[in-house]
Amino acid sequence: MKNPILIIFIAMLTMIISRSVYPEVFPYKYYVDKLENGLTVVTIPMESEGLVAYYSIVRTGSRDEWEPGHSGFAHLFEHMMFRGTKRYPGNVYDKILTQIGADANAYTTDDFTCYHLKFSNKYLKKVIDLESDRFKNLSYTENVFKTETGAVYGEYLKGRMNPWFLLEEKLHSLAFEKHTYKHTTIGFEEDIKAMPGMYEFSLSFFNRYYRPENVVIVIAGDVKRDMVIKLIKKYYRGWESGYVPPKIETEPEQREEKYGEVKYKGKTLPILAIAYKGDSFKSDDKRYVASLVIEELAFGENSDLYKTLFLKEQKVEFIYPDFGINRDPSLFTVYTMIKSEDDIEYVKSAIISAVEKLKINVLDKQKIEDVKNHIKYSFLQSLDSPDHVAGRLARFIAITGGVDCIDRMFNTLEKIEPEDIKEAAEYYFDSAKRTIVLLKGE
Repeated sequence: MKNPILIIFIAMLTMIISRSVYPEVFPYKYYVDKLENGLTVVTIPMESEGLVAYYSIVRTGSRDEWEPGHSGFAHLFEHMMFRGTKRYPGNVYDKILTQIGADANAYTTDDFTCYHLKFSNKYLKKVIDLESDRFKNLSYTENVFKTETGAVYGEYLKGRMNPWFLLEEKLHSLAFEKHTYKHTTIGFEEDIKAMPGMYEFSLSFFNRYYRPENVVIVIAGDVKRDMVIKLIKKYYRGWESGYVPPKIETEPEQREEKYGEVKYKGKTLPILAIAYKGDSFKSDDKRYVASLVIEELAFGENSDLYKTLFLKEQKVEFIYPDFGINRDPSLFTVYTMIKSEDDIEYVKSAIISAVEKLKINVLDKQKIEDVKNHIKYSFLQSLDSPDHVAGRLARFIAITGGVDCIDRMFNTLEKIEPEDIKEAAEYYFDSAKRTIVLLKGE
């Protein structure tokens, strides 16, 4: 007679935790499967005439670069992953993708790195074979590593030609003291210059973060869940768990306003960034979700500020708010490009006044409802193709590990009242937590 304990143990080794979800707001039924090695797979079947989007979301971005002197490695791996494996070297990988007509790319952010493909569903098996192979068996020599680090430094130098690059670099460096959001995604220049001598560290970085329990695969489009999971189990088999969490320092409370200026060696209109210490993404928190309403209410294209500065007075080229959706508390920032240096102080005061008014006045309920509806339906309208669905979900999945947060966020949004807007404005828009950076050209 076989040992029953051994039978149970073997069954656990091959177990998959699965569930299907009928969401309330997110318009597609989806399936979540978690393999025994920790790899999560989100399958979203949808009518798309044979098209499939395949996103591999690594929940590691520049935020995870906590070791001093080693910023920029998350972005570097966006490059290294296209160097391929012994079975499918980079040039072979590229040739196969061209042959099957697949569109492949990648990007890196503060909180995650994303590898994405679009292709016909008849090549699903080949794509899963290719993607699993490079995540399990990435291989590169020290010489190849040095070549790629040189390319990254070239990318950094090219970026410095853009005034927005310099503005963002100054803003984050000034706003943060301890947290890794202090550096931008590409990293500090001195760290990038030193990268060629860090081959061994690069292997350590890959072995700690490119692990199944730190990756979520999203497959959206004309696919069937059973076939997807059968192929995923076959090709991702043998990918061992072993994720090591980063040791990120908590940012201390900011107690006074910070101000910085950047001189751009070129022609540009003045660019102003006004940022407040914000929050991490909290789908169930009314105060945080109310801040997303404020983003559009105070600075969107239907806001009073936009109508005054852009349409009526024509003092700015644009106003653009970015209240980051982040894993850790980040920045709520408003950017604007000002047409005349004489109007810098006027525009700055107008932006600050826009949030100060929210602390004093309880707004009309219908105005809040209009903004809430716009946020909800503009999100839903963007989910019109497999690539757009997977792309819109990527950041939410990277931050929370799942899709459930979408429904929870919109359920919280429904409960936001005018008083919540006032309370959120009082909490977040504190002048002592403000950082202002002004960039001027020569």
